[in-house]
Amino acid sequence: MSHPTAIPTLKTFSSRTAARLGFWIALAEAVLAGTAFALGLATTPHSGPFCSGPCLDYPYTNAAQFVPSDYLWMYPGILLTPLFLVLMACIHYCVPVGKRLFSLMGICFTTICTSLITFNYFVQLDVLQPSLLRGEAHGLELFTQYNPHGIFIALEDLGYLMLATAFFFAGLAIPRAVKLEGGIRWTFLASAVLAFATYLGMSWHFGPNLDYRFEITVITIDWITLVVTGLLLTLFFRRAARTGYF
Repeated sequence: MSHPTAIPTLKTFSSRTAARLGFWIALAEAVLAGTAFALGLATTPHSGPFCSGPCLDYPYTNAAQFVPSDYLWMYPGILLTPLFLVLMACIHYCVPVGKRLFSLMGICFTTICTSLITFNYFVQLDVLQPSLLRGEAHGLELFTQYNPHGIFIALEDLGYLMLATAFFFAGLAIPRAVKLEGGIRWTFLASAVLAFATYLGMSWHFGPNLDYRFEITVITIDWITLVVTGLLLTLFFRRAARTGYF
């Protein structure tokens, strides 16, 4: 008596779908992070400790002259954390079941990061830019990106620290199977440790004069990590989709 062909489990369908989607999301993450980083490097600081001129002083009412050039890096930047949230979901379905508590924690901290960063950047793009162009800058001093100790910088600091925390749990979720997984795992873990160590060290050294020094540093750490791990994860997901290894 013949037996019916076994139907693949939901786990198999979910994992393969996650691997196929994860390949493209990881590739897009690496490209967008590289683009945002390049645009950020090309944007000259116009206030704070690294300003080389022309510099804006409080209350930054003359910032309209730098719209939109100073905001271009935020357009790819606003997509990075939502994409990483999707990427974490794909990782969650492509790691061993015993590691999924860590990947779930990574999803949780990425959600916090995504909420902070997307809100922060969207306000800059949809509120600050048009307000500056229309000469309606009154009351925006605490919210503008030109304020080195304003709300924008604080939200970036917190948001990218939450992303570093997500990196830490993502690193714990990746199994130490072969060199590829090891590279992804240790890149995530090292960047998380470096981000928090830098925050503690710079906060202690600069105190209330921290300004945007840490913001620039943590963005550099996190975005380089997104480029490197994005490229490595394309290889991880491509192998997972072809071989069924999860």
